[in-house]
Amino acid sequence: MIAERLEDVRERVYKAALRSGRDPDTIAIVAVSKTHASEQITEVINAGQRILGESRVQEALEKIPMFDSSIEWHLVGHLQTNKVKYAVKLFRLIHSVDSIKLVDEVNRRSLDMDHVQPILLQVDVSGEISKHGLELPKIPQFIHHVSTLKGVKLKGLMTIPPYFDDPEEVRPYFRKLHELSKKLPKWGYPSDSKIELSMGMTHDFEIAIEEGATIVRIGTAIFGSR
Repeated sequence: MIAERLEDVRERVYKAALRSGRDPDTIAIVAVSKTHASEQITEVINAGQRILGESRVQEALEKIPMFDSSIEWHLVGHLQTNKVKYAVKLFRLIHSVDSIKLVDEVNRRSLDMDHVQPILLQVDVSGEISKHGLELPKIPQFIHHVSTLKGVKLKGLMTIPPYFDDPEEVRPYFRKLHELSKKLPKWGYPSDSKIELSMGMTHDFEIAIEEGATIVRIGTAIFGSR
C-alpha cells in the first residue's frame, strides 16, 4: 500500500509541475515518517524513496541509526536550541531555523564538528501567533547575519501556512513566500545559488508546486493516517 501511495504522490507532483510549466525533476519529495514504525519506513525506502523527514529530534535519534547512510534525512519540525547538538549530526537539511539565536547555535555546534550545516529559514507568512517562523520584517537582518557565519549554509525558505478546508485558500501564502524569495539576493543571499522553497504538505502540495515549491513534505498521503 505504501508503494502504491508513493507512486500516486509522484504522479500528482509530476502533473502539478507540468501544469505550471516546470520540470518535475526539480521538485523533491520528503516522505515525512514521524510516528511511523521502522517497518513502514523500510517499505517506503524499498519503493525507491531516498529523502525522509522527521519532526522530533528525539524520535530521529532512535530511528535514523537503523537505516543505511545513503538515506537523506531532513528535520521538518520545530528545533529547540538544546537539541541542536544532535540535529547537526543527524540531518542533511534542517527546514525549521527561525531565529538568529537558533542559527547561532547551529553554527556553533557545526563548527565544533568541522561541519557546514545546510538550513532553511522558516518564515511566518500568516502572522499567526501559534505558528513558528521568523516575522517578515526581520528577514533582511537574518539573511545578512547568516552570510557572516562559517558553520551554516542557507539553502532557501520554508513555511507552514494556515490550514483551510479548501486548499485554494492557501495559494496566497505560498505565493507570498515565492515572491519573498526573489528579494533574497539584495539582502546578501548568493545571487548564483538556487533558492529552495519548502512548502506544501499532503493537503495542499499541488497548489504549493504551482506556486513554486521545490520541496514538498508529504506524510499522510504516503504513509496513511496515523
